[in-house]
Amino acid sequence: MEQETRIYGLRAVLEAINANKTIDKVFIQKGLRGDTFKELESLLRKEGINVSYVPVEKLNRLTQNNHQGVVANMSPIEFHDLDNLVLQVIESGKTPLFLLLDQISDVRNFGAIIRTAECTGVDGIIIQKKGGAPVSGDTIKTSAGAVFKVPICKVDHIKDALFHLQASGIKVIAATEKTNNTIYDISFKEPCAIVMGSEGRGINPSVIKLADDKAKLPILGEIESLNVSVACGAFLYEVVRQRL
Repeated sequence: MEQETRIYGLRAVLEAINANKTIDKVFIQKGLRGDTFKELESLLRKEGINVSYVPVEKLNRLTQNNHQGVVANMSPIEFHDLDNLVLQVIESGKTPLFLLLDQISDVRNFGAIIRTAECTGVDGIIIQKKGGAPVSGDTIKTSAGAVFKVPICKVDHIKDALFHLQASGIKVIAATEKTNNTIYDISFKEPCAIVMGSEGRGINPSVIKLADDKAKLPILGEIESLNVSVACGAFLYEVVRQRL
């Protein structure tokens, strides 16, 4: 699956970006020089595309072909425009439900979250351009194909999306243990968006500050945290329970 979404060669990668193809990540050989390379590097910076500078051995492992020092992973899906999606959902007359993922880094967690989101009627998933898990072959597999059914939007920063949702009358609820409210104290019946944080550090404190409400899951055992995809499922099914 991943092999099908991989392109290589300086000119090929440049042309893919200029053709507005969605590039998840570009691997560049350390010490690469030349005019075409400079052109590519400046385009990557301008577009905010994730870049890793790696030894040539890594590129040789990624492809058997003549890569010229550059290999890119193309996203197998087209991303949606957030403004258009929010407008579309509001105009449809249904009660909006969005999911914001603040730099979830594990592709399998990402895939599992997308799968649950599809099952619970989430209208759109919002991720940040940098720092999160890519939509890769593993994501598709773990999502059981749900990645093709739930609209996914990429934004420069989660805060941008948060402000936009709030301005559109959608309440933003942060999933965090830094609150006394459990998910059973919160109303999910009105238009809302749930923010889930990364596996290691949770939601960025600056994002928590901007949320309209905070909620946590009651933990009865000694291990004090749940896997993020499991926690996300518990949140989403509480929304379903309240809205049914």
